[in-house]
Amino acid sequence: MRIGTLDWVPAGERPDLLAEPVARAVTGQDVEVAEIDPDLADTAAFCERYGVGMGESANCVIVAAKRAGEVRYAACMVLATTRADVNGVVRRHLDARKISFAPQDDAVGLTGMEYGGITPLGLPEDWPVLVDEAVAAHPGVVIGSGARRSKLAVSGALLAGLKTAQVIGLAN
Repeated sequence: MRIGTLDWVPAGERPDLLAEPVARAVTGQDVEVAEIDPDLADTAAFCERYGVGMGESANCVIVAAKRAGEVRYAACMVLATTRADVNGVVRRHLDARKISFAPQDDAVGLTGMEYGGITPLGLPEDWPVLVDEAVAAHPGVVIGSGARRSKLAVSGALLAGLKTAQVIGLAN
């Protein structure tokens, strides 16, 4: 996959660029990785510097869904050109009374990934991964690698095919 001006290589060749849970998850998968400046990991700065269109970049948002004193976590994958309807679609889909973005410390501690690089590959096995229909249909998107120093290139089909993935309309 050639997206932007990045030098992509098979992820298995550069496990040093991946968070540990991501390195385990990409084994045997059709995933490429590219090294980036960690100061440019945030979507807008990354896209501008590396010539990646916002419509070719997908963000992973971790949410905390609460009901009856129980907290459940989930990941939401949307293109960088859209926002997930967290308080509507996501809350209802997860059958939560209250939902919010997961606190940074929780997201980092529970995933073993760096904030700003969290990705659906390698998340805890019981977390749902809600993939927006536009992401699932995309031939190739850039996502986090679990570390701010690199990005992954994957097909939307790979994300839609994850064990806990659920493809729904997430964008508002």
